[in-house]
Amino acid sequence: MVTLSELQLKDVILIEDGRRLGNISDLDINPDTGMIEALILLVRDKKGNLFTKTDELVISWDQIVRIGSDVILVREAKGPLLLTQSATHK
Repeated sequence: MVTLSELQLKDVILIEDGRRLGNISDLDINPDTGMIEALILLVRDKKGNLFTKTDELVISWDQIVRIGSDVILVREAKGPLLLTQSATHK
């Protein structure tokens, strides 16, 4: 079994172009089944400002191609769901 802290150390890579999406910040777990439904990544503005808005990138479980020892390979769906913090924490 893999723990959340072990998953958070792995880079999430888009398989189509090798782009690094980031690291996992949280998981979306179905409370009825206990199964992971999505990975949640924090996406910061590239400018690197401490006070920049942070968005969440939600990657559905069916987008995952492989979980390796160092990386998690994902395929891009029609477009991964990008949510702002304010939209997810109402």
